[in-house]
Amino acid sequence: MPVANLTYDAAIVGLGPVGAVFANLLAKAGLRVAVVERVADIYDKPRAITLDHEALRVLQAIGLGDFLEQAIAPHNGSHYLGVDGEIIKIFDPMPPPFPLGWIPNVTFVQPDLEQALRNKLAEYPRVDVLLAAAGVALQQDDDAVTLTVRRESGEQLPIRARYLIGCDGANSFVRKQLDIGLDDLAFDEWWMVVDTLTSDPAKRPAKSFQYCWPARPGTFVPGPRNLRRWEIKLLPGEDPEAAGAPDNVVRLLNGFTDISDLTIWRSAVYRFHALLGQRWRDRRVLLMGDAVHQTPPFLGQGLCAGIRDAVNLAWKLRLVLRGDAGETLLDSYEIERKPHVRAVVASAKEFGKIIGELDPEAAAERDLRLRAELKAGKAETIRQRFIPDLVSGLIARDAVLAGRLFVQPHVRAPDGRTCRLDDLLKPEFAIATTAAAPMAWLSDVASWQGLSGERVVITTSGESSDADGILSVVERDGLFADWMRQHGAAAVIVRPDRYVFGAAGNADELNRLVGELREGLGAAPSSIPATSVTS
Repeated sequence: MPVANLTYDAAIVGLGPVGAVFANLLAKAGLRVAVVERVADIYDKPRAITLDHEALRVLQAIGLGDFLEQAIAPHNGSHYLGVDGEIIKIFDPMPPPFPLGWIPNVTFVQPDLEQALRNKLAEYPRVDVLLAAAGVALQQDDDAVTLTVRRESGEQLPIRARYLIGCDGANSFVRKQLDIGLDDLAFDEWWMVVDTLTSDPAKRPAKSFQYCWPARPGTFVPGPRNLRRWEIKLLPGEDPEAAGAPDNVVRLLNGFTDISDLTIWRSAVYRFHALLGQRWRDRRVLLMGDAVHQTPPFLGQGLCAGIRDAVNLAWKLRLVLRGDAGETLLDSYEIERKPHVRAVVASAKEFGKIIGELDPEAAAERDLRLRAELKAGKAETIRQRFIPDLVSGLIARDAVLAGRLFVQPHVRAPDGRTCRLDDLLKPEFAIATTAAAPMAWLSDVASWQGLSGERVVITTSGESSDADGILSVVERDGLFADWMRQHGAAAVIVRPDRYVFGAAGNADELNRLVGELREGLGAAPSSIPATSVTS
């Protein structure tokens, strides 16, 4: 229960999966957090169904690695079927070794993940959660934000926090209070989502299908265990409300599969949008997830984008609150995330257009073109290659590997166990090298330690150790060594969110990068005007 006379480090509006991830990241850092959620219980049916390896890595950082090992299922790729039912486009699973330490694409059951996130959050005594309560007003001053919350009983109470983050979904109260508009990225279609439970899990292939049929486009996604999902496009003139009637759901589903083994768990009609918030920050209030961007589902990136928001902002807020960075660092959140989301939405729209084409002649031309590209080897078949790197913000843009995700090898720890690298690191900056010698290039070790920066040597042979402030581990698959060799790098500076600040090939480059990082933390570039808020 939030304490009215306490100033929290952060108040979070919304305890869906994005808000819960963000709350866990802040709580693990020891921050004092209040969370307000409009409904009392977790929605007990799936909505999001896919995650990628970057999202899994963030969940690992929260401490849910063991849970994930039992809860996820591999996403075994997608076949796009043309008008004649034959393949026109393919997404294959990325082959191992997996660059981020996890299967690159998986399916999951959202209520199970949300419960695990809440269970983990409950372990932190400095987190206060208020359920069945809604924000009704917010005001900012120079020092904090005051959120007025109304409980179901009608009682109102103020929650005061140094920063407030709106994770409250597409109809965000916080976004509306800030009067922030959404730019329409020109995608607007009605689709039905049908989640079913099968009594015969082996009946259908363990692969997704995109039915690129002008008569009725659709999607099939096999989920974990016995969960099977279909997404079915509504045609022009069909009434979205009438389409959701139970008999119509059965009729449409019968058009894609024999339903004799299926029990319908949930069906819902959605308006698939492509929207992007015009601003993501207003002084001490920030937005993330569906509150500030919405993407069509055709790349499986809706929830993943929100989780990227959470991990991007969490470490920046932590550094600002503890005095290791200037407040303008928070401006880099939008600078980094907005172009990334825009690029992901653009790709999702393109796949949506391929799947949802309703003109038979255009569909036939599409099939000829895509089949020719596939046959000629010109078609990209790895889904993750459509996810961009960072292109701006707190990165050394002229440096090798800047803006790329740092790889996560499986390593032998000093205690002899084999684990993923991140399990041995704190969520701080790190310098990683392939040998001990480049670690000696760092000229000001005390300054690096003052940032809580870590140093880690990752080799392919030898012994693991943790001595003199340097962690030395032995990797299993040569993933890091190959990655560094491929890019001609000897040392790499990694951010707490595991994006690369920059890589160096010699001592001068490394120390210059450290200097650039310290300068960037003091005054990150800002292109976002601050405006005042009234309740």
